[in-house]
Amino acid sequence: MAYYLAKTEPGDYSIDDLAREGATVWDGVTNAQAVNVIKTMHAGDVVLIYHSGGEAAVVGVAEVTSAPRPDPREPKSWVVDVRYRGKLERRVTLQQVKASGRFADFALVRQGRLSTMAAPDDFVAWLREQHGAVIP
Repeated sequence: MAYYLAKTEPGDYSIDDLAREGATVWDGVTNAQAVNVIKTMHAGDVVLIYHSGGEAAVVGVAEVTSAPRPDPREPKSWVVDVRYRGKLERRVTLQQVKASGRFADFALVRQGRLSTMAAPDDFVAWLREQHGAVIP
């Protein structure tokens, strides 16, 4: 099992939308680097859902339920199916991530505009230990 972080604008699609729907096709990613990350996902992998924009925080957890495939509506994009796993009890802000001083090499800190990225195991452990996040 691998861990990823996927950003979404809460006004476009939020963790509450995913909770209500139960599952969705994760689409809309066109940046070549982010598309390459999607291509590495497998069913059973965990996706940390991150609200970008003004909120800038990890807010929930989803699970990949399909193999990656080309997006039939967008030739530059690939998609995966994800299902809702839960919301974090306490969102973890980008400010908290940066203040920890532990993740300067993480794409979330280094490449603020990248929408989909691998999440380091030590970041996931930090979310569990320091913030009580329930993550598989």
